[in-house]
Amino acid sequence: MNKTYMAKPEDVKEKWYVVDATDMVLGRLASNVANVLRGKNKPIYTPNVDCGDHVIIVNCANVRLTGKKLEKKVHIHHSGYIGGLKEIQYKKLMAEKPERAVMLAVKGMLPKNSLGRKQLTKLRCYAGAEHNQQAQKPEDLKF
Repeated sequence: MNKTYMAKPEDVKEKWYVVDATDMVLGRLASNVANVLRGKNKPIYTPNVDCGDHVIIVNCANVRLTGKKLEKKVHIHHSGYIGGLKEIQYKKLMAEKPERAVMLAVKGMLPKNSLGRKQLTKLRCYAGAEHNQQAQKPEDLKF
């Protein structure tokens, strides 16, 4: 009788990866990064354990949106106050805060629970080519 291996939190070895988002399509980048954050690229993947690695995304300002999404796609959020519904067009969002656009795309592909929120803390996005995590010696990640 074969037993299914279930990873324990102490079994997980976390690594650091850096991804260059230049000329990558936003959705494809986000889905690949979400898989690494969840740990689905590892043989010890367990759905209820945080098996993922840390990911640093650089050059978020150079990410692409296909079709007419730059003009038509809108990010909607609510401040929590009455009449506090806010809309921002992706053209403006990509010009002002491209790292937020990438983070929101990855966030939408993670589980909507406490485990997903914990996995999102392992993501760091930067608009330019510089990042502050050189001490962790991140490896390049290609998709």
